[in-house]
Amino acid sequence: MVNVLKSKRESSRFQILVEIAAHQPNLRQKEVADSLELTPQAISEYIKELVEEGLVTTDGRMRYRITKEGVEWLLESAAEMKQYARAVMEDIISHVPVWSTLAEIDLVKGEKVSLEMRGGLLYAGKKDCIDATGNVISDAHAGEDVGVSDLKGLISLDVGRIILCKMPRIQSGGSRKVDIELLKDKIKGDVMVGALGVEALAALTKAGREPDVIFGAREAAVEAAYHGISSVIVSVDEGIPRILERLESEGLKYELLDLTQTQR
Repeated sequence: MVNVLKSKRESSRFQILVEIAAHQPNLRQKEVADSLELTPQAISEYIKELVEEGLVTTDGRMRYRITKEGVEWLLESAAEMKQYARAVMEDIISHVPVWSTLAEIDLVKGEKVSLEMRGGLLYAGKKDCIDATGNVISDAHAGEDVGVSDLKGLISLDVGRIILCKMPRIQSGGSRKVDIELLKDKIKGDVMVGALGVEALAALTKAGREPDVIFGAREAAVEAAYHGISSVIVSVDEGIPRILERLESEGLKYELLDLTQTQR
């Protein structure tokens, strides 16, 4: 459960901050009170707390503005709720009686199987050390798609890590200014590699790695992370803010690395 949903107090503080951000500097406390089904006195106390904590400023004349710290708290809370909503929709409400999986071995209808997420895909097999199990609904050969019902247990899945590699635009040297050895070190291993910009593609070519994704690398990194796949995204510096905004809105953890030679 996310923090803002754990108590009426945190939920009210969040909603009041949203109202202030939307209508600053003028805030009609009575309208907020009616909306949240609280008394104007309660709204006034909440706002006083927010001011004391540095999340809101006031000029003393019933005019309020959200501070940089308030925006950060609001964004962090919103990201937590977005993740929670996604988990509810994808992991709870969207649960269907039959799961689509890939058969690791030949399987027989009605057979009990183990379920394991690997490489972003769900596999049905006969492993003893897996927590999640189910029953296949039809015969299947190894490598075929097969439905699994009566799921029991939890399917283990770690969120993938994301490394953002920043490099200069062509006007500042492009791939010629990239520390190729550092790039090679970051793209080795089993990771998805994406390129944003011609300069990024050229840098990866020099590093001996063809990118897995060129178009839509930002969205691909997010989806890959939710399926347990780590990724390295190489981008020209001006593209980094949009990627960071996307990752932070999803609440995903990332590492930002500067590939420019002069930075080493």
